[in-house]
Amino acid sequence: MAKKKKRMDEGILVCIYYGPNGERLIRRGSKIAQMVGCPLYILTVDPKPFDELDAERSMYILKWKQLAKELEADAFILRDNEPGQAYKVIAEVAREKNVSQIVIGQTVQSRWEQITKEYIVNLLLREIPFVDLHVISVAREIRDPHSIYEKGLRAYLKSEGDQFRLVFKHSKDIVYEGIFFKEIGTDFNNGIFRFIKDGETLQVRVLEDMVSDFTNCDMETVQEDDNE
Repeated sequence: MAKKKKRMDEGILVCIYYGPNGERLIRRGSKIAQMVGCPLYILTVDPKPFDELDAERSMYILKWKQLAKELEADAFILRDNEPGQAYKVIAEVAREKNVSQIVIGQTVQSRWEQITKEYIVNLLLREIPFVDLHVISVAREIRDPHSIYEKGLRAYLKSEGDQFRLVFKHSKDIVYEGIFFKEIGTDFNNGIFRFIKDGETLQVRVLEDMVSDFTNCDMETVQEDDNE
């Protein structure tokens, strides 16, 4: 079946920043692009170069790239090493891609507002008045799953029998590299290890340094199980 030709006089740009709501915004933008029948672009802006991003931010970017591919987005755009004003980068990309609509979340605009010192929606309306803006509210029931965990740290898994041991120093016998989120209030290395396996992002349970099962799990579900 031939792929339907897209309208090139329209375009959707989803602007995301690090946090649990990026995926939701991407999916919302994808639905709009499908309804309009136009290209979908996904953009994130960071003042640091990509190779200087911490492990958690790098993993977000990998996850968003994977989702962009899954949803057949026309481009995932990372504008790193951008110390200037984020709204100007958004406007520049909007012009380059002939974007007619921008999707942005309240959490995203609040974070970038700290950079610009002014409400980013107002700045964008002045910079690119020809573009429609969709400011998506963050539902109250959506919690940041990382809030029950310590900040993610780069970590590794190495094989140990039929299990894998969590370690924090790289060596030649490392099998997987990822991010470890330690549960708050435990003296042991209990928590979640997030990594990419065969092109898929997985989150697996860590119990006292060991991973015995690669079943994908949810951070909040893990906490609920621990509290029972």
